[in-house]
Amino acid sequence: MSTTTIEIKKNANENNASVLRRFTRRVQETGLLQKVKSNRYNERDLSKLALKKGALKRLAKRKNTERLKKLGKFVERTR
Repeated sequence: MSTTTIEIKKNANENNASVLRRFTRRVQETGLLQKVKSNRYNERDLSKLALKKGALKRLAKRKNTERLKKLGKFVERTR
């Protein structure tokens, strides 16, 4: 992530509240906070290996379920 430097200097007749207001406005104009907040819950894509392992697990589970159905031992869940 690139760094952004925001520098605000207090004017002679300016109080702290207005300096803080100018600073927050500058930060909002850069769009930095919006970008950070949007990336906050961003999840990585799964690797190819993880995708393959998941697919193999699903296939094995499906195969086992079919086998249990043929044997009459599979109990279907009711909601």
